[in-house]
Amino acid sequence: MKPTILSGMQPTNDLTLGQYFGALRNWTELQREYNGLFCVVDLHAITVRQEPAKLRRRTLDVVAMYLAGGIDASVSTLFVQSHVPEHCQLQWILSCLTSFGECSRMTQFKDKSSQHADNVNVGLFTYPILMAADILIYNADLVPVGEDQKQHLELTRNLAERFNHIYSDTFTVPEPFIPKVGAKIMSLQEPEKKMSKSDPNERATLFLTDTDDQIRSKLRRAVTDSGSEVIYDQEHRPGVSNLITLYHLATNKSVADIEKEFDGRGYAPFKEAVGEALVDLISPLRQKYLEIRSDEESLNKVIKMGAEHARERARRTLRKVYKKTGFVEL
Repeated sequence: MKPTILSGMQPTNDLTLGQYFGALRNWTELQREYNGLFCVVDLHAITVRQEPAKLRRRTLDVVAMYLAGGIDASVSTLFVQSHVPEHCQLQWILSCLTSFGECSRMTQFKDKSSQHADNVNVGLFTYPILMAADILIYNADLVPVGEDQKQHLELTRNLAERFNHIYSDTFTVPEPFIPKVGAKIMSLQEPEKKMSKSDPNERATLFLTDTDDQIRSKLRRAVTDSGSEVIYDQEHRPGVSNLITLYHLATNKSVADIEKEFDGRGYAPFKEAVGEALVDLISPLRQKYLEIRSDEESLNKVIKMGAEHARERARRTLRKVYKKTGFVEL
């Protein structure tokens, strides 16, 4: 049997170029080697207030972008998190094995609490336990995570080991997958911070649904650094280094070749080249997405099939967990 890989994204906005390079593109490459489960994590999304109609629409938007980006529903299991209630059932059991201190140390909880001071809810606090349930219910071997999720995966590993120690071997202890390049794409306007789909500055983020003109415009206005040399130096030249990373990921040219190509030419032609390379990458992806998204009936069939496969697997795990925990079987 192939080892299992699981990951997901929240349907809180259009997907960004950072999410494509850091996650979606890697998923498509890994799905042939692994038994892939890819979900839209709508339960996680409501830790921040969402408009119900937008949440439903964006959930299908993300499913369509998964498919446009290369996820093959005949090979991988593509589903919506809330369609598999076993996630929440396992979360309760894991919550009873998690200390208050473990959750309170989570950096993302502290960050989001300060960002949403008017809505510091219990769901935000226990978010990492639901994430652990997402992973452990399928005994995932590998979990692609961004830098901001490494702490949550460590809690997942701890909970798997804790349950196994108390009740006997049940859960696979998952390993992280963090790509060496592209794991963290930086903002086009503030290159010291990560590109974010919730950034209030619309010029800071490249979305996979952006038009060709929007892509070119954002690249022309991207923040670089003092001087004019196209040299990769993340510490002293974060702006141009971020653009070099984007160009490298879009064209597969090495950093050394990029520096040589634009030696002495300055930032303007370099930005133009990066913009065109990203147009060439995003434009066909956007067109495919629009085609897939227009057929909502087919999208619903995909996620229904995915939910059936996911629930079958999740039920088997939960049955074992309930029995070992001491619950009377129904």
